[in-house]
Amino acid sequence: MKKALFFVFCLVAAHAFAQKSVSSDLLERMAVQYNGMLKLHKDSTHFPRSCKPNGSLIWVKSDDWTSGFFSGTLWYLAELTQNVQFQQEAKRWMAGLEMEKYNRYTHDLGFMMYCSYGNAQRLAPDESYKRILMQSAVSLCRRYNPTVGLIRSWDFSAKGKDWKFPVIIDNMMNLEMLMWAFRESKDSSFYKIAVTHANTTLKYHFRTDNSSFHVVDYDPENGQVRWKGTHQGFGDQSAWARGQAWGFYGYTVMYRETKNPAYLQQAKKIADFMLNHKSIPKDLVPYWDYDAGINKTEPRDASAAAVLCSGLYEFAGYLSEKEGKSYLKAADKIFTSLSSPAYFAEEGKNCGFFLLHSVGNKPSNSEVDVPLAYADYYFIEALKRRMNLLKK
Repeated sequence: MKKALFFVFCLVAAHAFAQKSVSSDLLERMAVQYNGMLKLHKDSTHFPRSCKPNGSLIWVKSDDWTSGFFSGTLWYLAELTQNVQFQQEAKRWMAGLEMEKYNRYTHDLGFMMYCSYGNAQRLAPDESYKRILMQSAVSLCRRYNPTVGLIRSWDFSAKGKDWKFPVIIDNMMNLEMLMWAFRESKDSSFYKIAVTHANTTLKYHFRTDNSSFHVVDYDPENGQVRWKGTHQGFGDQSAWARGQAWGFYGYTVMYRETKNPAYLQQAKKIADFMLNHKSIPKDLVPYWDYDAGINKTEPRDASAAAVLCSGLYEFAGYLSEKEGKSYLKAADKIFTSLSSPAYFAEEGKNCGFFLLHSVGNKPSNSEVDVPLAYADYYFIEALKRRMNLLKK
């Protein structure tokens, strides 16, 4: 009996060692990719977003919603590799974002500032970072309408639309910065705005099958819903893949911050929808839209998979060990898929980005089957969370 137990222990230990070895190898490959990118591109006022077919980087200015992901990824590389050079580069690239702390024309300040300065404050606390983040949270709150109970997303209408107060599911991702601001300042207005936004989204953004609309337009005068549909999905009634991942991740974060069981329940409903959909491939990397993917010929979206994967590693920890196992298994499956040659770039290729095969906005034929900065960010975050679990 003792020999049998010892044998089982050895098998478990060997499996854990193998998994750690896989993670270490992947981290080394990630470091090589971004080191290569840093050597070739020095202008820290323009931020890598994607890659052209000819192999040249696509850059954006600091006011682009993706601008904070590059320095955020560098902070994760610095944390995981303990390489001081990555931290120095993260600080250099992050400095070009500071001016956006006063930007009141975007709902994406959480992406821009919390993924960059938030990681900086976590890993290398500094009063200046704290002030920048706090001002960013204040600027984001300026887009909140108490009558609607939501933070406005866009200040424009799409072609053929007459939006008055459009709100997209992506907005759930920007609430984490407000919850941080509440913890740091004890100012309850940050908390109330974040929670009210989450509650109103919960009420109006989801269908009976727990998929979400991409866009819901409201009347700013009375808060009534005017229209529900999509801007980046296959159709107004379809389930745009990354939108589902944004919602899942956002409600997981809001449960962490509030311990409101309704948020955990909603995260579970979204995860179950995504993981059990009839169009989901065996490798669990979804087509860019779940409904478009039914015909099996549409592009995959590694960015949606990366967001889901990272979120699942956190989400599973809030469940019982028994219930959480299936979600950890799904996270590991996605992680393995994204780590494979089918999705992870060859050394020195892909403009230095980690992941292949992401989709930005297919209806507009924009960024289809390309690397994307946010796919890399959430994938390395998934790696960090996976490595933390393997340490336990």
